[in-house]
Amino acid sequence: MTPNPIVDGAGRLRSGWWAAAFLAVLAGLLVPLLLLAGGRGAEVSLLEQAALVLVASLICQGLRRRPLAELLGPLDMRWPRQLLLGAVAGALLMAAPALLLGLVGAVGWRLNPGGAAAAGAALPLLAAAAVTEELLFRGFLFQRLLHGLGSWAAQLIIAALFVLTHSDALRALGALGLLAGLNIFLASILFGVAYLRTRSLAMPLGLHFAANAVQGPVLGLGISGAGGAGFLVPSLGSAPDWLDGGTFGLEASLPGLACVVALLALLWRWPARNWPPGGHRI
Repeated sequence: MTPNPIVDGAGRLRSGWWAAAFLAVLAGLLVPLLLLAGGRGAEVSLLEQAALVLVASLICQGLRRRPLAELLGPLDMRWPRQLLLGAVAGALLMAAPALLLGLVGAVGWRLNPGGAAAAGAALPLLAAAAVTEELLFRGFLFQRLLHGLGSWAAQLIIAALFVLTHSDALRALGALGLLAGLNIFLASILFGVAYLRTRSLAMPLGLHFAANAVQGPVLGLGISGAGGAGFLVPSLGSAPDWLDGGTFGLEASLPGLACVVALLALLWRWPARNWPPGGHRI
């Protein structure tokens, strides 16, 4: 008998259709918001984007009649622990290549007198951006792809979409965009593995936020090409862009790529028994 392309054997809508439904709901919410923003001559803020993706996710999760914990991860003491562990790992992900570049003299730093205020203003925006991207790329859509296609296909599709959202900035880099694109692709895989190890958005959210926070508001470097004042002011010197990442940030640097690969390998090989109860391996 030919399988029903709409529902599975239990009469439930197949995961691919739920993924399509999520994108349709997201578009249905986004279009009026864009029209309202355009009417007032403004852009959709990062906070509005986070709220938009969260609402779309909650609507689709509600339509599936599934609990919120299935979407976000177990809402117990594991959630803040995994968030903190991810934040520590994300901070080290950017601090390690920065330290290396500082030791070899490729980049220098000095204190920014107004850096504390600048960093404090940027952190809430980066938190909203991390929430938006993790809900979008490791939330409902990713989880339906996991269920329907398996981990490898879901990871590759989402990583490709993650790179696509950075395509304008990557295109401006020329040849260096290949290095930066590979770094961003593997970073998406890293965040996905963090989800798969814990079945929670807490760790990938902590990783994503802390990596951006250290790279930008702390070190004063670009975040995927977006510049801004930080607690420190970097001096890039005459090192080639492939070494220090140039104005794009450490995501376009060879040391940055090496650290992403190293953390990905560590997370991949971490024994399952060392994770909090409820963690899962691929």
